Amino acid sequence: MASSTRRPDLMGDDELKRQAGDLLALLAQASEKESDLESDAFAPVRELLKDIAQSRTEQGFTPTETALFILSLKQPVFSSFRESLKSKPNELVTQLLESGNLFDKLALYTTDLTLQARDRTIARQQEEMLELSTPVVKLWDGILALPLIGTLDSARTQVVMESLLSEIVATNSQVAIIDITGVPTVDTLVAQHLIKTITAARLMGADCYLSGIRPAIAQTIVHLGIDLRDIQTKAKLSDAFALALQRMNKVVVSAKTKNTGDSTGGSVKSKEA
Repeated sequence: MASSTRRPDLMGDDELKRQAGDLLALLAQASEKESDLESDAFAPVRELLKDIAQSRTEQGFTPTETALFILSLKQPVFSSFRESLKSKPNELVTQLLESGNLFDKLALYTTDLTLQARDRTIARQQEEMLELSTPVVKLWDGILALPLIGTLDSARTQVVMESLLSEIVATNSQVAIIDITGVPTVDTLVAQHLIKTITAARLMGADCYLSGIRPAIAQTIVHLGIDLRDIQTKAKLSDAFALALQRMNKVVVSAKTKNTGDSTGGSVKSKEA
């Protein structure tokens, strides 16, 4: 409790005491049989350390703080040895060395577990961010839009493709618009990813348009010799949406009030045959 590893903002005293008590109890049981951390006798200790590493990572502890928690148990254990073996100096030195080595191994083992837990957390958060960064928006019945922001890589392209195809099937949409206004640059690799996504959408029976082609991106595409001739492109999302409405045989007309006849907005209607 006097250790500098205490973080009352992250963990209460009751949980801290429980973790320390459980660890000491399991260490006492295992040490009566073996002194090797990798032995079967220490399996419950390793399992507890795994739980401690996972829970402390989720609570916000750093790997160093978690390792120092293990090392903080040295002082009370050493004090107990000193009291019980004060008349046996040789045995005291032996016990201090052996227990010190064991605690060091426990701390290193826990650090590895903490780093693994943190890596899993980061990977999960990255997956969640990818899903959040690729929203499929329904612009109209049968018309979807996928606004992309940031750089496209292989992993994100897979998420983009799965999200778009799933939404095409769920909404039975006939048109999908991929807007790359928020994509900073388009190189050969990014273009290949976009072409794959558009091809997959076509295989699902939806026409796919590419919008957000800025002058700089257009020049880059021409300079790299990327062939987008088979893909319908537009400079703005609004232009692509207008094209999609045309593809759906709909037009935008002004709506007028019955009393004044002034224009107050717009509506979409189907073209007459």
